[in-house]
Amino acid sequence: MKRVSFLILLMTCVAVAAGLFYASSGSAEYADIVLNSKSESMQKAGVNPVVFPHWFHRIRFKCKVCHEDIFIIKKGANDINMSKIMDGQFCGRCHNGLIAWEPLYCDRCHSYNPEAATP
Repeated sequence: MKRVSFLILLMTCVAVAAGLFYASSGSAEYADIVLNSKSESMQKAGVNPVVFPHWFHRIRFKCKVCHEDIFIIKKGANDINMSKIMDGQFCGRCHNGLIAWEPLYCDRCHSYNPEAATP
């Protein structure tokens, strides 16, 4: 019984590690949203465009958690920037260190790499 539990734990760890590696590949996956409307300022800051994993969030929360109180469902309607996020607006509403991880690790969000993108 202990051996079976150990094998299940080991397989789970391997799957999670593979998922983390795959998620950090820099490409956008199905239903991900690449946020690059501020590409000029991101380029000056030395960070890549943001990959927002919409489906990842959608399978965990109902739409009304984010829409329309936090985000307006219209392209270009949300003037998102790091200052506002750090002040608890937009992504910062949840990514505050209490509900979800803090926005202190730039590469967790600013991970888009156009060279790694699949056609």
